[in-house]
Amino acid sequence: MAEQIAQQIHDISERAREAAHGLSQLDRDHKDRALGAMASGLRESVASLMEANAEDLERERGNGMKRSLLDRLTLNEARVEQLAAAVEEIAGLDDPVGRVLQGRTLSNGLRLTQQSVPLGVLGVIYEARPNVTVDIAALALKSGNAVILRGGSAALKTNQMLLSIIRDALRRTAVPVEAVQTIDELGRDGATELMTQRGSVDVLIPRGGRELIQHVVTSARVPVIETGEGNVHVYIDRSADEEMARDIVLNAKTSRPSVCNAAETLLIHADAEDTGREVLRGLLRAGVTLHLDERARPWLPQSLPDDLADDTTFGHVKELTEEDFGTEFLDLEMAVGVVDGLEEALNHIAQYSTGHTEAIVTDSVSSAEAFVAAVDAAAVVVNASTRFTDGGQFGLGGEVGISTQKMHARGPMGMEQLTTTKWIVRGDGQIRP
Repeated sequence: MAEQIAQQIHDISERAREAAHGLSQLDRDHKDRALGAMASGLRESVASLMEANAEDLERERGNGMKRSLLDRLTLNEARVEQLAAAVEEIAGLDDPVGRVLQGRTLSNGLRLTQQSVPLGVLGVIYEARPNVTVDIAALALKSGNAVILRGGSAALKTNQMLLSIIRDALRRTAVPVEAVQTIDELGRDGATELMTQRGSVDVLIPRGGRELIQHVVTSARVPVIETGEGNVHVYIDRSADEEMARDIVLNAKTSRPSVCNAAETLLIHADAEDTGREVLRGLLRAGVTLHLDERARPWLPQSLPDDLADDTTFGHVKELTEEDFGTEFLDLEMAVGVVDGLEEALNHIAQYSTGHTEAIVTDSVSSAEAFVAAVDAAAVVVNASTRFTDGGQFGLGGEVGISTQKMHARGPMGMEQLTTTKWIVRGDGQIRP
């Protein structure tokens, strides 16, 4: 059985490599037509997608899937329309392939240019996120790459329908249909074998929780770009505007708590007690369970007000543990700590950050600039929600993931991050002395 799976993965990888070669020769018009066909196919298949997604949701509810993961898994009409619109937006962006990044003529007359080219074949492994199937396929195609997808068992029916839509769209265009393939039917053994396809697969991109990402990083023989794990902090400085701080933290935590750019830890300056109290009450009213340190706990009453005592949607208060500061909750939970100043906040972030996104709320220019200079993360945010760390929000048309590595790709990975370069040397018979 293992040998059979290995052969199947090898064959899929080789077909992807051949498709990547053909795709790299196509101009922008051909790629954009394929993307347009994908967007149309999504809109035309809403009913079928809802039916497939409902089957996945029913099965995973029965399996006890967490609420946050069910949210990631869910597709509805609005989300399908967002996917179709994102594909059209990608089609409207400039082609990232063929850009001349630099050029010069050497003293010996050689003419050099550095030009952007596709990476080749991408292997993407992710969990319970059917939107990723569409985002990655569209970004890969526009950037001239073939992609092999492993979307996990939780979204099996939804991803099967999405892949069918995508591949049907490609069949109507000049883009090779094998440019988008899946190995979902081969399960975990197939994913493990994909990680060994050095020479056929150019890069692996895991997108999911810490366990998935670290498994790929430690097991793969193919180069890996780490993405996604987000222990995200918001620091409220003592000069922060109360209303701004409340609105930013509520949005960062509650607008979609299951995603990697949602805030997980709130740090509050000890001199911002009134602002902190208002923010904490707002979080509780929004249903957030707060893990409070011993300095923040006195800021809230020991018992709930009468108007909230019977409110089942009201959040809870728990005693903070050291482990909470390192937890990516991905749910309506948040760790809260009080610090004596910016330096202590920066030290805390340096200790616990995963390098994804970190934010400060402040009315002090010097504090903001010190925070920006000191924090080592893919995105640093001043006076705005962490939820903006997103390829679509950054104008990239979408993202393959948010890289937390210090490589050519850091932060939201759009089309440009799916390209590499080659040097072109033009001469008139020069030889090296």
